Amino acid sequence: MARFVYRMQNILNVKYKLEEQAKQNYMMVRSRLNEANAVLEGMELRKRGYFDEYRSLLFDHLAVLEIEECKNAILLMDGYIAEQKLVISRIERELEEAVRLMNEAMKERKIHEKLRERRFEEFLQELNQEELKEIDQLISYTYNDRDEE
Repeated sequence: MARFVYRMQNILNVKYKLEEQAKQNYMMVRSRLNEANAVLEGMELRKRGYFDEYRSLLFDHLAVLEIEECKNAILLMDGYIAEQKLVISRIERELEEAVRLMNEAMKERKIHEKLRERRFEEFLQELNQEELKEIDQLISYTYNDRDEE
């Protein structure tokens, strides 16, 4: 029996590998984004703590030095939070690019899979035609052999 051999199988294998690499890159960028968001949440939580402490210092007792330290810490945290938001936006752009590349790799792989499927269907049709041809020859031979007897 004939065996199906896809001539461009090595290209399809490369497309699988490229898609896998694109997926891994996407997951790495997604992981970095999750970590950056966690850092931002921690900073915002820390800022709220400083703000709560600032409020309690204002209402409980007037310790000017401690109040100034809290105010400065809040302002410093605002700067850190702004920087972290910039980092997050940069990572989000990287993530969008990774998604685009991953989708492109998936499309290319699917195109090559479709080509392989079509070629396999053609192979099956050719095989079927050959079988029908052999059957016709066998019937013809059998019929002609009967006539000779």
